Amino acid sequence: MGWLFRITPVALAAVMLAGGPVPAAAGAVTLVLESATPGESRTRGTGGGQPADSERLARAKDLMSEEQWVAAMTLLRAAVADPKEPVRDEALFWLAHSQNQAGDLAEAVRSIRTLQADYPSSRWARPAYSLLIELAQKLGRNDVLWWTAAPPAPAAPPAPAARPAPAPRPAPGARPAPPARPVPAPPAPPAPTPAPAPAAVPPAPPAPPTPPVAPVLPSWISEAMPPDADLRVQALGSLIHTDAQKAIPMLRSIALEADPGVARRALFVLAQSRNPEARTTVLEVARHGSDGLRIAAVRELGRFGGPDISGDLLQVYRTSNLPVRRQVVVSLGERLDAASLLKIAESEVDSHLRDIAIVTLGRAGGREGLRELYGRTREGRRAVIAGLFNAKDEEGLIRIADREKDPKLRAEALSRLRLMDTPRARAYLEKVSSP
Repeated sequence: MGWLFRITPVALAAVMLAGGPVPAAAGAVTLVLESATPGESRTRGTGGGQPADSERLARAKDLMSEEQWVAAMTLLRAAVADPKEPVRDEALFWLAHSQNQAGDLAEAVRSIRTLQADYPSSRWARPAYSLLIELAQKLGRNDVLWWTAAPPAPAAPPAPAARPAPAPRPAPGARPAPPARPVPAPPAPPAPTPAPAPAAVPPAPPAPPTPPVAPVLPSWISEAMPPDADLRVQALGSLIHTDAQKAIPMLRSIALEADPGVARRALFVLAQSRNPEARTTVLEVARHGSDGLRIAAVRELGRFGGPDISGDLLQVYRTSNLPVRRQVVVSLGERLDAASLLKIAESEVDSHLRDIAIVTLGRAGGREGLRELYGRTREGRRAVIAGLFNAKDEEGLIRIADREKDPKLRAEALSRLRLMDTPRARAYLEKVSSP
């Protein structure tokens, strides 16, 4: 049978092991594993050819699914101590996870360090680093977070010493030059007159500043596994709440220059901040990024609070291609911004996108706008009927059924009223159906 359990914000381990990204934001995520009946062996859900879980490890996972952390830790410690356990690296990861859930944060750090030291090439080392970032946030270890977010560049190797140039050889057959005769020394000059007393000697210039000392590698960090871009974004997602002035420019650089997948996660982290600079950065990407990133930026921009966001979205709408404009409509619908959606429905030249805006206007509760729009448009009337149905506007649909001359549109309005099945709709349908 299938079973679920929670990992906080350790980044979905199954996705990570399959080569997927680390989620950028903290929060509970669900890891779906497969559970067999007791006594059966089970193989990994990610990565074929991996050894099957031992019965002990399978039982520990069952206990974790039931949030019995202490009992699970007992089995996991036994698995880690058993040299015959085929997946001791995985057991170490789940031991650290269970210790974190049980509140034993120091032991969780110790288990991760053991995993990193003993199994640096393990597929569980990267999820463990993600868990380490969560622990660093909980324990206020900003040095660990900053080292992950901005690891120092490796020191350049010293330049090799230059070799002296060899002395030129004399040309073949050339005679050596005779030694130069000594020149007699000139007569000594007369003694100079005494000079006046020297002026005060100026003070010596200050000594040059001492070069900065390279940051010390935190004891938590393993040099064998430098952080990748996903882990950097995760660390910055923690630091943006304590040091936004430094974290936001770094996230901006990632959002504009990194791999599209990592850039989207940087945008997601920026959208969690209410810092005005974070909003400006997301808006910049929405205007000037690549098409895929612009769509992601518009999605995240719509999640910011404040009345000015609608204006920002409409600005992006006016200068964007069709896919980006479609995302603007979706974001405005999520914000329930009926006024902006009505503007788009009245001005959009693409009929398909116009109809999407009209239907979304109904979801945003724009009843009055839809009623007015029905009288001013001919091509989008079917979409208006669908929008009124989404807005639960039985009076608007009844008005259309009473006045519409087109039998197809009138039948569409009556069909929507039957689906609503409200007392007012039933009474109207009985009235029009009676002879």
